[in-house]
Amino acid sequence: MSGIPSAQIIDISRQSYKFNTGVLCAAYMVKQSYKYFPKGSIHIISISSEYKDNAPFTAAFYNEHYFIGSDNGIFGMLFDSEPDEIIRIEKYNDNISPNYPAISVFAPAAIHIANGGDINELGPNYSDYQPKKISQATEEESKITGTVIHINTYGNVITNVTRYDFERVGRGRPFEILIQSIRNKITSINRYFNETSDGEILAVFNIAGHLEIAQHKGNISEMLHIQLGSNILIKFFDKS
Repeated sequence: MSGIPSAQIIDISRQSYKFNTGVLCAAYMVKQSYKYFPKGSIHIISISSEYKDNAPFTAAFYNEHYFIGSDNGIFGMLFDSEPDEIIRIEKYNDNISPNYPAISVFAPAAIHIANGGDINELGPNYSDYQPKKISQATEEESKITGTVIHINTYGNVITNVTRYDFERVGRGRPFEILIQSIRNKITSINRYFNETSDGEILAVFNIAGHLEIAQHKGNISEMLHIQLGSNILIKFFDKS
C-alpha cells in the first residue's frame, strides 16, 4: 500500500461471493477471524460494496478493531453490541471510479486511520446502520433446523447450529443429522476428522463452536449440491 509502505496486509479470503449470500458468508468469516489479529487492526470488507443510498460507505471502531466496508447488512451481523464509533465515510479519492470502492474509498480510509488519523475525520456519525443478524437455527422440542452460512475451500459446510443449541435441545439424547435427504444421515459427532473412513460424511463442532458437516477427504458441498442457505435437520429421540 503506497500510502503506508510499512503496513502488513493479510488477505483472509479471495473467494468470489455473490450478493446477499456473499455478505452472510463474509460476515461469518470476519467475525470468527478478526479477534486473532492485534488490537487496532483495520479490516477492509469489500463484498457487495458498490455505493447505494441505503448502503453508504462506513467505518466503525468495535472491540478495539476498525472495520471498513459498505453498510449492506454486514456490520449488524459482525457486531454483538453497539460499536464504540461508527461513521459514514464522505472523504475519499474522487479521482478513482466509485465502482471500485476498495481502491477509491476503503484503502484511503484505512491509510488515514493507520497514519494516526481520527475516524471521525472521515465523515459524520452514522447510527442507522442495518441491524441484520446472522440467522438463528429454528428449535422445537426434539428438532433443530439449521442453515448453511458458510462453505469453506474444502467444501465443508458450516451451519448456524451451535454446540450450545445442540446440547441444550438434545439433552444427551440419541440423534440423527439429515443432509439434503434421509439417505444422508449422521448419528454421531466426531472429535477429529480422521475418525471417519475416507469418503464418509461426518459432523464436528468447529473452532467457533458451529456444527460443520464434511466428507472425509472429499467435498460434501459438491457431492450433495449443498449451497449457502441450504437447510439441515437434526432430530433427537427419547432413550428407550
